[in-house]
Amino acid sequence: MSQIAALGLAFFCVCLTALAQVLLKMGMSAPAIQQAMAAGASDLRAVFWLALSSPLIWGGMFCFGASAGLWLLVLGKLEVSMAYPLISLGVVLTTVAGIFILGESVSIYKVLGVALIITGVLVLSVKS
Repeated sequence: MSQIAALGLAFFCVCLTALAQVLLKMGMSAPAIQQAMAAGASDLRAVFWLALSSPLIWGGMFCFGASAGLWLLVLGKLEVSMAYPLISLGVVLTTVAGIFILGESVSIYKVLGVALIITGVLVLSVKS
């Protein structure tokens, strides 16, 4: 695998991880799970079993597992000092997905945080 292919695979892994977060959030936002969580500690078992029965949560867990498995290929090709900073792009993708898919709020702090993360990844990716 070429270094360019490894970088592409790394970005795919980051996308899978961001998708996993969105699926898990959607699953945990289901009304039945929210009601069980509102009941407090007395209904933690219900939350657990409801979560286990959610296709969204299973999809999120599958995406995490696939990403972790594929990440091993990335680490086999790229230096960890180059590969690991790319993971922080998952924060960027998850934030953007939260805003556009989940309808979460936008704030100047989120925008600045995303800009700082992107800047940091770019600085770390410069070859010395």
